[in-house]
Amino acid sequence: MMTTKTDRSPAAIADEAIALFMRLGTLHYGEKVSQLDHALQCAHNARLADEDEAMIAASLLHDIGHLLHHEGEDAAERGIDTRHEITGADWLHERFGPAVSEPVRLHVDAKRYLALRQPTYVASLSPASLESLALQGGPMDADEASCFEQEPYRAEALRLRDYDDLGKKDRDDLPAFDSYRDMLVRLARQG
Repeated sequence: MMTTKTDRSPAAIADEAIALFMRLGTLHYGEKVSQLDHALQCAHNARLADEDEAMIAASLLHDIGHLLHHEGEDAAERGIDTRHEITGADWLHERFGPAVSEPVRLHVDAKRYLALRQPTYVASLSPASLESLALQGGPMDADEASCFEQEPYRAEALRLRDYDDLGKKDRDDLPAFDSYRDMLVRLARQG
């Protein structure tokens, strides 16, 4: 259910995010795990790292842009960079604010930054993440890295990148998506 201008309550916003994952979370976008499983693993990893609620929410919702674009699961295979980080961050900023949206906006840049700064990083990426890295511009150059280092949410984006990279395993022992509803309600902006 998409929230309307007349129903922008925190509960409606949380329910809108949950509904997107319940409806489209079975999609894979090149990974062996579904978007839903990936989101749950990333949020779980953030919880284990004792992150605050905004970072847990960013981890849970960081790939929501994949659920919002209309390019299909095979966009990367067709050579299309959907810019899911921008689509997702815009959607999240309106509903949750910068503490949730900015790490999401920067999580692709964080991958490109790590590809430049950590020589072994690229070898650790999944095949789908390698494919998307190429579409996203490959490793940053020195000027791009310098700009990224000035971003206020760069540290959060780098931590989110860790949770993202670790969240691609077959698991069925994680809490359900709606177990995050109360947290999403607390974080939602009233509009």
